[in-house]
Amino acid sequence: MNSSSNDIIIIGAGPIGIACALECKKRNWDYKVIEKGALTNSLFNYPLNMTFFSTSEKLEINAIPFISNNSKPTRNEALEYYRRVATSNQLKISLYEKVTAIFKKDNGFEVTSDKEKYNTKKIIIATGFYDIPKLLNVPGEDMNKVAHYYKEAHPYIMQDVAVVGASNSAVDAALEIYRKGGKVSMIVRGEAIGERVKYWVKPDILNRIEEGSIKAYFNSEVKHIKPNEIVINTPEGEVTLPNDQVLALTGYKPNFEFLKQIGITYSNNKKYIPNYNPKTMESNVKGLYLAGVICGGMETHKWFIENSRIHAKMITNHIETELKK
Repeated sequence: MNSSSNDIIIIGAGPIGIACALECKKRNWDYKVIEKGALTNSLFNYPLNMTFFSTSEKLEINAIPFISNNSKPTRNEALEYYRRVATSNQLKISLYEKVTAIFKKDNGFEVTSDKEKYNTKKIIIATGFYDIPKLLNVPGEDMNKVAHYYKEAHPYIMQDVAVVGASNSAVDAALEIYRKGGKVSMIVRGEAIGERVKYWVKPDILNRIEEGSIKAYFNSEVKHIKPNEIVINTPEGEVTLPNDQVLALTGYKPNFEFLKQIGITYSNNKKYIPNYNPKTMESNVKGLYLAGVICGGMETHKWFIENSRIHAKMITNHIETELKK
């Protein structure tokens, strides 16, 4: 395995990882971004027709203009924007390379991937949370008809589809599948559609539920997934529905095991909020920084692109001070 040295290793090539790379390039540092998937891998895996909640200017990084044809940019526009930012600035990004281990050393870190070994002074982790779904942990969840990610409606046409969840992703999937010809039932643990559902979408889903086009079971949970049925617990008792496909869109979480192996500790063991300095974004492991949504632990709604863009400058300002010592 080849070995190389860099001043900074950035793990994750999402928008915040790209922002960190831009700040490193400004300072003429020897940096490298390592990404286990495609560029902006989480965005790439979003539904094809997804529209952002935020306006384009709130998704901009490094004051590089994001021009959108819509008041709210789409997934494809965001992919094009971040792709152009990365390529036009010739950022040093290695894609489809997975970091497997990080070891603390006296003068920095040793980072091992499935392709190479690196020695580095500082590490920035900006890996997001979209890779590990929160499981239902019920019998039948391992069946092929169960998915934890939604891409498009076409596979669900003429099918009895159970959408589990009431977040933006669940609501978008339910509406799109219904309009393409699927028969949709929503299974919602809470008493209502999620409070953070996009304000222009919420009336649509509420109206579809009220008119009966989409059947919603509130205060309910999945009990058992069977080949042709799904069994749910409701306030009225156990209900069995005909079922061809299940979309369990109950959220995602960061790779806590990876962080734990590195030595990162948590300020809240239930929510897995990692310890870091909010002024510098340095974790409890000296020289290792956290950026973006990973800082929220299980509170994945706390950090977004728009409010964590500043992490890149906070981190690199602190590293600049440290490197001068």
